[in-house]
Amino acid sequence: MYKNLAAAVAAASLVSTALSQGHPAPSSPAGSTPLKAAFVYLTPVLDAGWTRQHDEGRRALQAALGPRVQTRAVDSVPEGPDAERVLRDLAASGNQLIFTTSFGYTESVMRVARDFPQVKFESVTGFKRADNVATSNARYYEGRYLSGIAAGRASKTGVAGFVVGFPIPEVLQGINAFTLGMRSVNPKATVKVVWLDTWFDPPRERDAAMALFNGGVDVVSFQVASTAVMQAAQERGRMAIAYHSDMRKDGPDAQLLAVTHQWGDYYTARAKAVLDGSWKSQDTWGGVREGMIRVEGFGPKLPPAVREEVLQRQKDMAQGRLQPFKAGDQPVRDNQGQVRIPAGKQLDDAQILQMNWLVEGVQATLPK
Repeated sequence: MYKNLAAAVAAASLVSTALSQGHPAPSSPAGSTPLKAAFVYLTPVLDAGWTRQHDEGRRALQAALGPRVQTRAVDSVPEGPDAERVLRDLAASGNQLIFTTSFGYTESVMRVARDFPQVKFESVTGFKRADNVATSNARYYEGRYLSGIAAGRASKTGVAGFVVGFPIPEVLQGINAFTLGMRSVNPKATVKVVWLDTWFDPPRERDAAMALFNGGVDVVSFQVASTAVMQAAQERGRMAIAYHSDMRKDGPDAQLLAVTHQWGDYYTARAKAVLDGSWKSQDTWGGVREGMIRVEGFGPKLPPAVREEVLQRQKDMAQGRLQPFKAGDQPVRDNQGQVRIPAGKQLDDAQILQMNWLVEGVQATLPK
């Protein structure tokens, strides 16, 4: 996901000191050698957020496979030359499986993979594959749609806010799905967007949330790396949708629900595939059906009836009965009036992955 992270975080930890034994494995049985699996993170491992969820996935892998695997994590690794240096060090030091968790690591992964064909690379949110490079991502937009239903039911003003980093397709999918979910229960709802041009800048994230609240927003969503937006909602007595992780610690009253990402099963399956020799390069794009996306962590401001509604819609999604980007009797238009999804039709994966428009109801323009 995270592209061009602010230099403040990138410099927070020197690469030479970044390697850390995050969760030591138990001793291996006599005569066996554990699979060495490494994880590379763009940000520090905070109490919640994108990197926290990936580290929870690493811990789940370690717990599931025990002495058969030995994991380590490298955090705060900037994209670019530093990432390539860390990846080379990990590959050269005997790691047989390396997971990277940033879109911006893609080119570094490809260069290092060419020089270490015996090492398997898992490029999470990456977009290039090779014989020893697989890619994966999650259908975050599915959780966004469900959270939009909750926001639409809970909002008194009918105006929501969205604090985001960059206008990449993944972000636009999320904004649009959230808006469609909100307007499915309140057709007049609108969504205001603040573009930050960074994934991680807590003070600016907070300022953006406060500006939205001052502009009439009473519920806010976000796609940035800290919990600053949730904290701002708690401070102002407004509502927020947690993303990546459950953030009730930061917003015990503000959080309506959390759209969480679950990586443990995927990481475990890929490590097992290396161990049994069945690993192959592939692309995985999982969502609610696959257990990679979940809504949970319901807060006190969300009425029980709405919680049950959202959970039922999540079941519908898991069973294929609900598609966020499927038009009903009326076409779906963008916020310039152009038909983007004809009545009765739905977008295919290629169209979703290339999304470059904002849906009707979003009060924003794409940055140039």
